[in-house]
Amino acid sequence: MAVPNMLSNVSIPLLSSVDVALMGQLSILHLGAIGLATVIFNFVFWNFGFLRMGTTGLVAQAYGAGDQKQIHQLCSKGIYSALVIAIVILILQQPLGIMANFFLGISLEHSPLVWTYFSIRVWSAPATLMTYSLFGWLFGMQNALAPMGVTIFTNILNILASYYMVSVLGWEISGVAIGTLLAEYAGVAILLVIIFRRYKIRLIHPANLVDWSRFLFINRDLFIRTVALTTAFAFLYRASALSGELILAANVIMLQFLSWMSYGIDGFAFASESLVGRHFGSQNKKMIRKSIVYSFMWAFALAVIISVIFWFFTEDIGLLFSKDKDVVKMLVSYKLWLLSIPLLACASYIWDGIFIGLTKTSMMRDSMLVSLVFYILIFILIRPYYANAIWISFSAFLTLRGLILSIFWFKIKDDLLREFIDK
Repeated sequence: MAVPNMLSNVSIPLLSSVDVALMGQLSILHLGAIGLATVIFNFVFWNFGFLRMGTTGLVAQAYGAGDQKQIHQLCSKGIYSALVIAIVILILQQPLGIMANFFLGISLEHSPLVWTYFSIRVWSAPATLMTYSLFGWLFGMQNALAPMGVTIFTNILNILASYYMVSVLGWEISGVAIGTLLAEYAGVAILLVIIFRRYKIRLIHPANLVDWSRFLFINRDLFIRTVALTTAFAFLYRASALSGELILAANVIMLQFLSWMSYGIDGFAFASESLVGRHFGSQNKKMIRKSIVYSFMWAFALAVIISVIFWFFTEDIGLLFSKDKDVVKMLVSYKLWLLSIPLLACASYIWDGIFIGLTKTSMMRDSMLVSLVFYILIFILIRPYYANAIWISFSAFLTLRGLILSIFWFKIKDDLLREFIDK
């Protein structure tokens, strides 16, 4: 389960990294603009990541329990939910763009480039959100190979299209936006073929879909949790943008490093979602424990490897994103954070996967909200005294998430076992 997820996930930051590299070769201004444009779509789209996470946990439990009717119901619920949300985003695209411009503190120099990207990429909303839902359904069905194949195909197509439009046609930031738009619709078309032909799924009429309450409550908690997470990243970008072009450019590249890290470790988190959910549905407490232990072991081993690679190759990787010597020099000064953050963040990613599999989403929501408040408070308190206040406070945010979720697990694990005994 984990290896296909990792291969699939690694192709996602590769796409973002290619976009950043293409813009970084043009100017610092383009580099900062693509970073700000990316965080807007992280905020717009990631906030609906519950379409994947919530679907995975529920489908995995239904799969473990052998409930075919529920499996079919959840596929239709996910698709309809994705389409409704996408339509709302398209209708509200202009107010969303204005709000993003204000809250991120986008400068007059960056604004035209950011808006150009936004006005094109926003039309990928139906494809992006349906992909979230369909990936979640497939993960719940213990199928990581189909999402891997579709993701790799989509991102290769995206990279080739973006490179051609930027380097050959000279469309600059419009080129990377159009490349992403075309690739995402190609990807969701393949997913629909897989779902409808391989699994023989047929859309159920909305009037015939029953028991929406659990689906909606779980997704509500995940939505709040994800809004808090994207707010944390938006806060980081805003603080970077207000610190000047040099720091913004360096932090955009820094977040590319962390994106590679998070998507790699998430391979094990996604596997734990599917496996823990499946074994919870079949009430197999031994396999739940085994899945949790193995997820943590492998994830921490990967985090150590990633930290070592980042430490030794910071400058070499940085030069792939920018030819500006000052930007690369600033990035090298962040080596300590590149070494420590993968280790500090690892636990929070794996606990997320475990709690999704158990559908204990209210605890994920609460841990994220508490961590966000402390993150902002720490930054405000230490900013006058520390040049690296952004990364000190962000590291504290990641660490606190893992600690709170660990406490929650030890609080609920005995109750889960008693629930199995009672049944």
